[in-house]
Amino acid sequence: MILLISDLHLQEERPDITGAFLAFLELHAKHAQALYILGDFFEVWLGDDAMSAYHHSIAAALKAVAAGGTQIYLMHGNRDFLVGEQFCQLASCQLLKDPSMVELAGEDVLLMHGDSLCTSDRSYMRLRRVLRNPLILFILRNLPLATRQRLAGDLRSKSKTSTRMKASDITDVNPAEVDAVMAHHQVRTLIHGHTHRPAVHELTEHRQRIVLGDWETHAWFIEASADQLKLQALPFQSLNQAL
Repeated sequence: MILLISDLHLQEERPDITGAFLAFLELHAKHAQALYILGDFFEVWLGDDAMSAYHHSIAAALKAVAAGGTQIYLMHGNRDFLVGEQFCQLASCQLLKDPSMVELAGEDVLLMHGDSLCTSDRSYMRLRRVLRNPLILFILRNLPLATRQRLAGDLRSKSKTSTRMKASDITDVNPAEVDAVMAHHQVRTLIHGHTHRPAVHELTEHRQRIVLGDWETHAWFIEASADQLKLQALPFQSLNQAL
């Protein structure tokens, strides 16, 4: 069994999400061959040098699961693309490129965070190209922490305002981009998060796009068995009660 999750947006201010995640690790991830986290694991990440006691506790929880034999892979999202090797070493997880190909349920499956598919949102794509530039990443990582905190606050505020003003189809994936990416990688199945719109989309030519949900009230995950990919959601309450 292999598990995939995305968009937890972990933060100290949301103990309900943190509790559900820790319960998910104990009840499910500990028994899995691998756990794939497809971005936006944290609500915000200012750099490995800015890790708090809370972040260290999350790393320790992942390390405990990895020590039991579960391989853990972490992909950058649009909110935590500054996660680096220091965190991964503490958490015993491996950074995963976006996109990445893995074998699930007997076939090659393409994994992405999903934000790069939202090409109709041109203002976001311009910002993404700037922030993911290697030179800009180097500069960001070496800015004083206070400066990074101020920049992150400004970006989050502008992002929320901008998203409210955009039509829903603009902030969703672009179908043509999805087709192009799947054709380029020659896959029949694409899995991603980011949009917070969980669903299984049946596409033409026996293809499918599976979208993971965000962890707002439910723990969304995909369970990959030998021959099936199953999208599931568990209420936080049920996870906590099962412990």
